[in-house]
Amino acid sequence: MRRADRLFQIVQIIRREKVVTAQHLARELEVSERTVYRDIADLMASGVPIRGEAGVGYAIESGYDLPPLMFTIEEIEALVLGARMVESWCGDDLASAARDVLAKVDQVLPRRLADKLAGTALFVPNFGWTLPGSEFLADLRTAMRNDRVVRIGYTDAKGDTSDRTIRPLGIFFWGATATLGAWCELREAFRNFRLDRIESLDVLDRTHAAEPGRTLQDYYSAMAERYRTDDRS
Repeated sequence: MRRADRLFQIVQIIRREKVVTAQHLARELEVSERTVYRDIADLMASGVPIRGEAGVGYAIESGYDLPPLMFTIEEIEALVLGARMVESWCGDDLASAARDVLAKVDQVLPRRLADKLAGTALFVPNFGWTLPGSEFLADLRTAMRNDRVVRIGYTDAKGDTSDRTIRPLGIFFWGATATLGAWCELREAFRNFRLDRIESLDVLDRTHAAEPGRTLQDYYSAMAERYRTDDRS
């Protein structure tokens, strides 16, 4: 855990527990009591109103809250535009998640910035169009998070069909289409699959390890080399 995250957690734990000992904080954060004492001292020096009493523990003065989440106007516009793209193009589950993100941000922004969030005039009209192949996004995201192997039925540009067992590594959005970068067990090589050409997809129980030569970073290297070769030809 980064130190900044730990300091944030200390404040949150004290607010939640009302009164908490250094021993309790050390146990919950999995650090030494010496580290807790040093962190508490730094928080107090920065103006966090923590009170400590020997034999009792630490408490925070009532009414104290963390500073509001701050964004620049450009950051707010980027956040809103990205969320609206996801909401319009990427299926129901991600659309719901995008709306939830904006709602959570709205709750913690100071009012003057929350008004900018609601009033951002950057729109992604939804005419009922969704990204072709977006029905597979949820399963692919689950597979990538959990290092699961998937089996797909695929039709290539020539119209030839095949069944592939692959290790999905990343999804790349190109505007009207998206591709899946994966390690193909049939070809023993990296391959790109357009989502709109996937006919069926099953997430298998089998997992895969991050083997050297078959990772997402290796995929990037392989694609970069392919493009350099194409440019030279």
